[in-house]
Amino acid sequence: MKNKEHLRFITPSYMKLFSFRQRYLINFFTHVLVFGFGFVIGIPLTFYLYETLSINFQIQRILLPSYGPNSKFSPPLLPYPQIISTTINDSTSNISSMTNHKRVITNSKSRKGLSDFLKPPRAMHDMSEEELLWRASMVPKINHPPFNHTPKVAFMFLTKGPLLSAPLWERFFKGNKGLYSIYVHSLPSFSGTVLPSSVFHGRRIPSKEVKWGENNMVKAERCLLANALLHFSNQRFVLLSESCIPLFNFSTIYTYLINSTKNFIEAYDMPDKVGRGRYNPKMKPLVRLSQWRKGSQWFQIDRELAVEIVSDKLYFPVFKKYCNGKCYSDEHYIPTLVNIKFWKRNSKRTMTWVDWSKGGPQPSRYNGKDVTSDFLKHIRSRRTCEYNGHTTNICYLFARKFTSDALDRLLSFASNIMQFN
Repeated sequence: MKNKEHLRFITPSYMKLFSFRQRYLINFFTHVLVFGFGFVIGIPLTFYLYETLSINFQIQRILLPSYGPNSKFSPPLLPYPQIISTTINDSTSNISSMTNHKRVITNSKSRKGLSDFLKPPRAMHDMSEEELLWRASMVPKINHPPFNHTPKVAFMFLTKGPLLSAPLWERFFKGNKGLYSIYVHSLPSFSGTVLPSSVFHGRRIPSKEVKWGENNMVKAERCLLANALLHFSNQRFVLLSESCIPLFNFSTIYTYLINSTKNFIEAYDMPDKVGRGRYNPKMKPLVRLSQWRKGSQWFQIDRELAVEIVSDKLYFPVFKKYCNGKCYSDEHYIPTLVNIKFWKRNSKRTMTWVDWSKGGPQPSRYNGKDVTSDFLKHIRSRRTCEYNGHTTNICYLFARKFTSDALDRLLSFASNIMQFN
């Protein structure tokens, strides 16, 4: 009995002790968990508050007002304002550093603005063909420039060697500086020199080998256009050969081209073997036979169409692949492209007269004995055509093919017939 009573006495005490230890362990682990959780949260929170307070402190330092010498506070010292003169692209600007860390730029009288952009670029450069075409394809979205400028006509000469009628062209351009640009693409092997006083001096562009009737002829035309497009003032583009001559004076030709609402690209459908007979069915479906056109390669176009031609990556690759040899892509590529996409703004005629009446693969050539006053008058007003919705008898501004033997006769008629100044 005593043992039983003793067990009854011990059991409650033991249970109380065990319950106390259990609560102690639970409390201990609870505190450990709370401490650990707080420690984990506290570390990133501490870094965050440190960075925030640091930034706020720096902002307060910047935003503190200026204090006078009698102020009871001690604001951070600021450097004494200095006037710094810097040279940027050879032009000087005065930059004043103010006490509130703001900079005021005072432009001097030599401010350049867009002067570098407006300068006519050099004809010779080291751009690759791909770089050149990419650069020339850029078009501003704002149509009205923030400056006054005079539109120019770009005269682009595609030649084998020397310009046969260079003295005649010299007289044509004389007194009209600022209204024209000149670009010459000659064979890379040509090593002729041009006098520094000539309008053709320094106007030769980087060139590659060109062969008659091959696609590199079109590539040369595109390169001429691309180089001319680098100068934003060029608004009209005329492709000429070394045997071309002007039929009128500069003011007449300039006014005619600048004021025209149309492009002048000869494009017609010729059903015989030298027309449709050159079409390659492999060009379908991009170019269909009904869209195929033929025409003179000597064109006169506006800037918008010039950009489209140098930017074309759809049609020209097809012509390079399927219009080779006797296809003569220079007579078909641009006429067909314009017929497909830009026919509404095209007059379907060229402004360059040439005589095909004798037949054959080449037009007639004219020597000194062929050049007479009646002959030139006949070319200048031999027909009527439409110009800006009106009928006119000025349908040709240029003519070819004239040899070097015709130069003296042409110069003798320059004043009376062509009315050069």
